[in-house]
Amino acid sequence: MTIRRRATLALPLLAAPGLIVPRPTRAQAPEPFPTRAVRIVVSFTAGGTTDIIARLVGAQLSERWGQPVVIDNRPGAGGNIGTHHVVQSAPDGYTLLVGSVGPLAVNVSLYRNMPYDPRRDLAPITLLAGVPNVLIVRPDFAARNVAELVAEAKRRPGQLSYASTGAGTSSHLSGVMLDRMAGIETVHIPYRGAVALNDMLAGRVQFMFATIPSVIEQIRNGQFRAIAVSSTERSRSLPEVPTMVELGYPEFDASSWFGMVAPARTPPAIIEKIAADTHAVLRDPRIERQMIEQGADPVGRGPAHFAAFIAREVDRWSAIVRAANATAD
Repeated sequence: MTIRRRATLALPLLAAPGLIVPRPTRAQAPEPFPTRAVRIVVSFTAGGTTDIIARLVGAQLSERWGQPVVIDNRPGAGGNIGTHHVVQSAPDGYTLLVGSVGPLAVNVSLYRNMPYDPRRDLAPITLLAGVPNVLIVRPDFAARNVAELVAEAKRRPGQLSYASTGAGTSSHLSGVMLDRMAGIETVHIPYRGAVALNDMLAGRVQFMFATIPSVIEQIRNGQFRAIAVSSTERSRSLPEVPTMVELGYPEFDASSWFGMVAPARTPPAIIEKIAADTHAVLRDPRIERQMIEQGADPVGRGPAHFAAFIAREVDRWSAIVRAANATAD
């Protein structure tokens, strides 16, 4: 009787106002991503390789996600302006960057006053594509191959000029490497992104190391002659064009690459979701074929691999910049 009475007296206390009785709760499901438009910043002008790759991948992601993917071109300072904008954006997955080797690896050693550190301030998502630079000249230029270009530059020291898509880009540093390895002196003319091609077509500059997607149509229709590629292996897009290594420059490796990153502190679950969906896009045979036709070699490596790759590239390009004594400011 005593035990039963105490239990009865305790029942009203459980229902007393103000008392909170803990109850088992189910783990809250994460909010699906994305639920609205995603913005991909491109830190170079429209029409360049970074822009081409971003638009191709972005269109496919938009189809998979059922949400708009908007390309936002923010060129300037060798890609630093657009990249810094992403660094300062909210780390929620709705602002991404498709960047290139310049702002993601080279610029940290090329610019004295960098507004960000790519290894600290960005969250790698995936390596999208590798893209060799192709050395191009106009069909009416005196040099028809690399040996003749070097001979012409030695005959006219300081008189030949080459275009680049901006100080610190692999387009620029490929020219620096050619000068140093061939023992020639040429003049670098930096441009804002793909507009460099206008002066190449007009004959105001004599040669250029350009990313293959930005010039492959002009090569095919005869407006430019491709005389070498900057990678250690021939490009799947231009298999008939020899590498600089084949032509007697064994240390010449100045390939471009392009990857997707987000602001640091973006939740890992969102990073993994974007990476997985992007890899599915890159594995699509239609997209792979389209990228190769446009001059890019699709890769599709995940966040951890891409982070290690960026760190290695920062070190590699830092050594090249120091050896060439190159600066951008």
